[in-house]
Amino acid sequence: ALTAISRQAAEMSKLNKTDIQGFVLRGYNLPVARYLFLRVEGATRARKLIGRLLSQITTGQRWDGAKPQSTTNIAFTHRGLARLELPDATLLSFPVEFQQGMRHRAEILGDSGMNSPDHWDEVWREDRVDAWIGINGLTTEAIQARWAEILSIIEETGGATVISSQDAAAVVINGKPATSEHFGYTDGFGNPDYLGVERSTHPGQGKLMPNGTWAPLATGELLLGYADEAGELPIAPIPHLLASNGTFMVYRKLHQNVATFRAYLEKQAVLYGGGKEKLAAKFMGRWRDGTPLELSPDNPDPAIVQDPNRNTDFTYSADAEGTRCPMGAHIRRVHPRDAFGFNGQLINRRRITRRGLPYGRFVPEGEAVDDTEERCIIFMVLNSSLSRQFEFVQQQWIQYGNDARLGNDKDMLLGNHGGSGRFVVQGEARSTNPPFVCSNLPNFVELRGGDYFFLPSITALGMIAMGLVDPR
Repeated sequence: ALTAISRQAAEMSKLNKTDIQGFVLRGYNLPVARYLFLRVEGATRARKLIGRLLSQITTGQRWDGAKPQSTTNIAFTHRGLARLELPDATLLSFPVEFQQGMRHRAEILGDSGMNSPDHWDEVWREDRVDAWIGINGLTTEAIQARWAEILSIIEETGGATVISSQDAAAVVINGKPATSEHFGYTDGFGNPDYLGVERSTHPGQGKLMPNGTWAPLATGELLLGYADEAGELPIAPIPHLLASNGTFMVYRKLHQNVATFRAYLEKQAVLYGGGKEKLAAKFMGRWRDGTPLELSPDNPDPAIVQDPNRNTDFTYSADAEGTRCPMGAHIRRVHPRDAFGFNGQLINRRRITRRGLPYGRFVPEGEAVDDTEERCIIFMVLNSSLSRQFEFVQQQWIQYGNDARLGNDKDMLLGNHGGSGRFVVQGEARSTNPPFVCSNLPNFVELRGGDYFFLPSITALGMIAMGLVDPR
């Protein structure tokens, strides 16, 4: 116990929040965003641009009082770092999956058929994006003001060209921003806790301990330069100062076929004895208001949802056969907790931190909706290892079901089904929670593009701006 306490104190004392981009350390929970995609225009000019942008970058420092009107963060693809003329030895020291980029990992990720790069938005079909700038804000006016400042700096330095942009915003229900996505599920429960990262921690968000309590994950599962759950330093570029306090980001634009989802749910609900809303809950593992099936299998319970000490505090060991929460339910797949035994230790090195927002017009239930209309989630993942964390979850738990004893069955909501997928609701015979099989699953979500990015620390951004990256 003393060793654990000493380790935690050491980790916390080392975490310099002024050196870490705020996008990494906190979910801003700001309702609107604009993501800019840049092409680097000359290394010297681009380094000058980064130097000018440094004062705009939002760090992980605690906000005193109200939230800022807007925030700014920046990240680079591997080719962007190459166009900034980082030394070859440094470029070659990055993990191979980051060097290749997401488009070239499509086969590994299961991005085939309608999800293949041939069908992505034009900006992602070729290796064109060198950098990402994320602007999050309280209002569209705040976004516009910060965007104008950044555009002015880009034009003055000539260091980049904005080749595309993506606006996003929280779904608005009854005139207020909500935490729902377009299928109607309440989102935002599952991000992990990490040693040294200040946030409102809730039971169930960290790692499961032998005594049934929850503890933060090792800092190195999120940030480079710190020990991970294996007590090792994640693979990182050289020199150490370039990597330390940085992380890798996955950017994926996920189009939601809301009309297809609603039609399929209606059709299957006629056959399912538990009713439409219970079947929708079985797909996700939570009722649409966010109530976990493990804690309330028969009805939504707003009291659980509103209690941060309860809404993520559950395990699956007492539901080994999936009769409460199906084995293939989305939240059970992407965070299996203790479903694989060994008190959950098998999944501690597969956790990811999610960021992002929906975009597109929200259509209430009962109103006409069209899949051709742009309606998506901008899905971003932060992790210290693209291959061990995001790629493993995507390949083994979303696009494959063997770990959950489901063979080739894919994730109900995110799986690349192609019209032939299957989802099994285990359930209990002769009850209000009956077993059921959904077949001929279409794609409810389609990938429209994305890439892998490196989010450097403030120190590393300064090194890049001044041309001081030296792998020796």
